[in-house]
Amino acid sequence: MDRHFSERYRAIAARDQRFDGQFFVAVRSTGIYCRPSCPARTPKAENVTFFLTSAAAHEAGFRACKRCLPEAAPGTPEWNLRRDLAGRVMRLVADGVVDREGVEGLAVRLGYSTRHIHRLVASELGAGPLALARAQRAQTARALLVGTALSVADVAFAAGFGSIRQFNDTVTEVFATTPTELRARARRGRSADGPAVHQPAGAEPQPVRIHLTLPFREPFDARGVLEFLAVRAIAGVESADLSGPDLRYARTVTLPRGPGAFEVTYRPHPRAGRGQPRFDLHLEVTHLADVPVAVARVRRLLDLDADPQAVDAALAVDPVLAPLVAATPGIRMPGAVDPHELVVRAIVGQQISVAAARTHLTRLAAAAGAPYAAGIPGLTTLFPGPGEVAAAAPEHLRLPARNVRTVVDTTRALADGDLAVSVGDDAEELRAALVARPGIGPWTAAYVALRVLGDPDVLLDRDVALLAGARSLGLLGPQDPAQAASRAHEFRALQARGTAWAPWRSYAAMHLWRASPPAAPAQPAPETTPATTRSLP
Repeated sequence: MDRHFSERYRAIAARDQRFDGQFFVAVRSTGIYCRPSCPARTPKAENVTFFLTSAAAHEAGFRACKRCLPEAAPGTPEWNLRRDLAGRVMRLVADGVVDREGVEGLAVRLGYSTRHIHRLVASELGAGPLALARAQRAQTARALLVGTALSVADVAFAAGFGSIRQFNDTVTEVFATTPTELRARARRGRSADGPAVHQPAGAEPQPVRIHLTLPFREPFDARGVLEFLAVRAIAGVESADLSGPDLRYARTVTLPRGPGAFEVTYRPHPRAGRGQPRFDLHLEVTHLADVPVAVARVRRLLDLDADPQAVDAALAVDPVLAPLVAATPGIRMPGAVDPHELVVRAIVGQQISVAAARTHLTRLAAAAGAPYAAGIPGLTTLFPGPGEVAAAAPEHLRLPARNVRTVVDTTRALADGDLAVSVGDDAEELRAALVARPGIGPWTAAYVALRVLGDPDVLLDRDVALLAGARSLGLLGPQDPAQAASRAHEFRALQARGTAWAPWRSYAAMHLWRASPPAAPAQPAPETTPATTRSLP
């Protein structure tokens, strides 16, 4: 029995919820696959097969357990940890690329043949890209069937199925029950959320509003991740209210088939001060087929698929970080809902404070962003696309001329397709492509990779706020921060200390940023390029 099998078998014997969604356990004697924490009797080891994806279990002929609902588990952070082709494929599948563009479009984005992608992904994950996309559609369908009052037909198309028949066949095969029976069993004794809707074929698309609950692993530092977004919120594009016990963040989004908006509400105690914490999602989309893409992007933005216990356990080994981990368990690294927007934010935020960057970006969005009549309070504007930014930046960005040129040149390249930035990029290739552009330095390129790709192991070099936090914690020893040579030495010392935090250095950075004194200097560290920055834009 190999080591991985033994570890996973111990996890299912302990019904350890930490591993839900990170692998699946299939039982040959029953033909069913479950999440590791399934309350059913632990199967004999000789009857167990483990799979990294539910798609692989489907392909092997197993159906989902009706008791533990493995499709309702959070996702796995493995696709961000893995910097290989399989990880890139999984990120693009989650973003709906296979449903929109087929395996051929996926192959074009990745730069490999469809045959090579299928062979490699099937050997690594037990299922090819089509099967992975089909499993995601099944997961979305289950969530919509049990969590909304959408008509069954609307659920089918919202989940990405091409026909009602395909939808019925897949749900029946995966869950061993019909869509109607699945909904009835889940809702027995409770009412559905929201009105049923249906858009007739050929009708003018109307915004569809859907309410879902987003699964996540605890502990979860909800206030921290939402505060991170709130202080950077662009008026009209984003809105936040963290004043009460329930924490709220909302924003508009540009989805593949049209504009939309969402609002997430974290409820620490959803029922009269009791009960498990819950993340509610109020989603507004123009086209139903954008629902799974929107949900995936919200999950990436909030880092809901992180493994907080693994992160905390690794960082707490460091005696300096241990008190920070204890004080803020389950820290998260926010992602991005729009890679192109994040590039603009990163460039605009170079060498200025967070508040100043927000002011510039708000002015830019007001001038170039399209109006959007959201049904969510505080949202009125879509963040402009790269072409609109390139046209509006010279007039509305009051930055040094070289910074404006960098914004214009980079967004034109994004609009023309000369520069590609997406969740499926290779981290090193993305950094190299960005650094090759005038005005973009290693810090900015690494920051884009950090938030767009969800890379959990980035410790940004030459970040003054990181140094300020490390210095306040005594990580670096006595140094004179006013001297450039001393600061360079501090950077090297921090990078050396940070090797022990791998592969979770991005989360360690979040702790250090929080430990940075409020009055940390706004000047950038010495750098050979003009694109250095002091803090997260």
